[in-house]
Amino acid sequence: MANIKSAKKRILVNETKAARNKAIKSGVKTAVKKVYAAIDANDQAAAKEALVNATSVMDKACHKGVYHKNTVARKVSRLSVAVNQMA
Repeated sequence: MANIKSAKKRILVNETKAARNKAIKSGVKTAVKKVYAAIDANDQAAAKEALVNATSVMDKACHKGVYHKNTVARKVSRLSVAVNQMA
């Protein structure tokens, strides 16, 4: 354990931020799973709706600094291609 007050604070702040990032990443993974579940069920309307939701969740994660913008762009692109191939 750290002895310096500022080091102790950094440990606490890092734990808080790690918990926040973990929750946001979990939400992104859940949203992506819902898109793929709709694709597997051949439900195009649900897939498009889930895609819009997943895109929103990923953009918010990007703006909060959890994901890099190129990572989000790549994931959204792949999801969009998967949904569009259903048609």
